[in-house]
Amino acid sequence: MTSLAAHTATNQPSTIDPKQLIQKAKDAGLKPMPQGKELETYQQDYAKKHKLATPYKPKLTQAQIQLGKKLYFDPRLSRSNLISCNTCHNLGLGGTDIVPAGHKWTDNPSYLNSPSVYNAIFNGVLFWDGRATRLELQAHIQNQMQTTPQEILARIQSIPDYVNEFKAAYGNNVKIQPALIADTIALFVMTLTTPGRYDDFLNGNTKALSKDEQAGLNMFIDKGCTTCHTDINLGGSMRAFSVIKPYTFAKVGGFKGDAKGRIKAPSLRNILDTAPYFHNGQYWDIAGAIKEMGSIQLGITISDDEIKILEKFFQSLSGKYPTNIYPILPASTNATPKPSL
Repeated sequence: MTSLAAHTATNQPSTIDPKQLIQKAKDAGLKPMPQGKELETYQQDYAKKHKLATPYKPKLTQAQIQLGKKLYFDPRLSRSNLISCNTCHNLGLGGTDIVPAGHKWTDNPSYLNSPSVYNAIFNGVLFWDGRATRLELQAHIQNQMQTTPQEILARIQSIPDYVNEFKAAYGNNVKIQPALIADTIALFVMTLTTPGRYDDFLNGNTKALSKDEQAGLNMFIDKGCTTCHTDINLGGSMRAFSVIKPYTFAKVGGFKGDAKGRIKAPSLRNILDTAPYFHNGQYWDIAGAIKEMGSIQLGITISDDEIKILEKFFQSLSGKYPTNIYPILPASTNATPKPSL
């Protein structure tokens, strides 16, 4: 196999055989995203493993998914009636809010940047400190919405159309509880996957990526990036951070990771759509983020020419977003608790 080191000076693509590169990628732990029946099985196994919507054993029916979608977009789950899940994880903005979150947000003093909700089902852990392993959103909803489980439940139960939709999704004897509300949102989030040309390439289509993109993938592996950015999501697991030297903006927000100082390696899927980068959103350009990672994680200087090659590979990580039309939400009633600002 030809090293890319010889090509960086002229910015020429690697001559590695595509079939060899596919095997090299898989040997490095990179995996294609499940699709079709394989994805359906993955989703069912995930729901069963994490006991989502217990005890109703969800089948990911359209009734369950569409109900979860409405709840995801409904700002009435917040005390102010202004914030929905989509506020911070905007499906039209790569599943993020494209701001360095935390600025003047009293519940986020660490300035934590909202990670993308797309492909979250493939993350090994959730949140920057890895404190959750399942798409169960109850505690997160409470914090972000500045509300309580009882308040959320009261709002849903005050809207007859929502009550009927829960019955259609889980049966007439369903008992609506805060956990079921949160898990129903999770069932919708499980459908937010973005397969793309990168997956086609790993699945054997050697023409799915351009020569430049293949060169970038080869360099990505050779530089050691797959040490942290691996598996289906090219990230999503807890990793040591600032391995070689401190992160330049470590003091912004003061977030220190988990008890071992580890931080969740973010997924690189759709990475060019999800600036700003890092847990506190201090890099807006991908080139600066790449250079910083080489310095603090790998102890190397990544040249401008090499960054251009890596950026070519990152282009291939932009997948096909699912179509999501903003739903018409059921009307409130006189019994629905009023917003509080």
